[in-house]
Amino acid sequence: MEHVAPYFTFAEVVRTGSFTVAAKTLGLSKATVSKQVMLLESTLGVRLLHRTTRKLSPTAEGRALATRCQRMTEELEAAKAEVLLLRRKPRGRLRVSLPMTFGLMQVVPAMPEFLERYPEIDLDIQLDDRVVDLVEHGFDVCIRIAQMPDSSLVARKLASSRRVICATPAYLNRHGTPRRPEDLRQHRCVQYTYLASGTAWKLRGPNGEESLVETTGPFQANSSLALKTAVLGHAGIGQFPLFAVAEELRGGQLVEVLADHALPDLSIWAVHAPGRTITPKIRAWVDFLARRFASDTGWSHDAVAKHG
Repeated sequence: MEHVAPYFTFAEVVRTGSFTVAAKTLGLSKATVSKQVMLLESTLGVRLLHRTTRKLSPTAEGRALATRCQRMTEELEAAKAEVLLLRRKPRGRLRVSLPMTFGLMQVVPAMPEFLERYPEIDLDIQLDDRVVDLVEHGFDVCIRIAQMPDSSLVARKLASSRRVICATPAYLNRHGTPRRPEDLRQHRCVQYTYLASGTAWKLRGPNGEESLVETTGPFQANSSLALKTAVLGHAGIGQFPLFAVAEELRGGQLVEVLADHALPDLSIWAVHAPGRTITPKIRAWVDFLARRFASDTGWSHDAVAKHG
């Protein structure tokens, strides 16, 4: 890599319009500054500055190079600021938005460990399945569960989760077990209010064939926990992220149906607004969750009971 000092020196000369002022700003001698600029011109094989006894101005090539060099300088300053932030201890109020079910089941139980590790952070958690505007509502970071995050946000993927269709053995014994996606039309299906496809459930078969089945049922809610409670009460069939029902599937209270047909997986993201500095408290929070979910959670591979 070419030595970069002459580029930064040249950018400062153009910014100040003076070898003398640039030398003073950089803490160099005027001769050193002049030598670095001449070295840069020699290396690039172009004239970068118009020099007269009364005025100093960049050539067209010089203006283009100075613009690039200024961006390099700004990036370097931002990098230095980030390093200094990393040295600081995580502290202060941290406002976090969490999806209701994932927050209650997977994040909140880990909070005593987080707060013990970072005692100078005051954690303010808001639980809501709606997509909130981070800036408008003053959140530092939020967790979103989706196939893809909002492209206008900065996102870090924490984990993935299968989605499963399930019901209680009692419901299936009474109403029968769906064998094909279209069989769902004959069943009572509980509905998640914020499902992007509404009441249409999209499934992919073992050979890659896709089905979009319009389902109906007597109950809908904006909380997977509420839907799970209803399904555990034999109210019908529901689709859930595996992290929400893995325990009940392992214990046999719920049974997966249409296990050979896959629903689209969900990705779990930590997101924050672009252009905001990643402060130590935000980095501590995201790194903590990333470590917690780095090991195999079973949300993608968990073996679940199947109704015969």
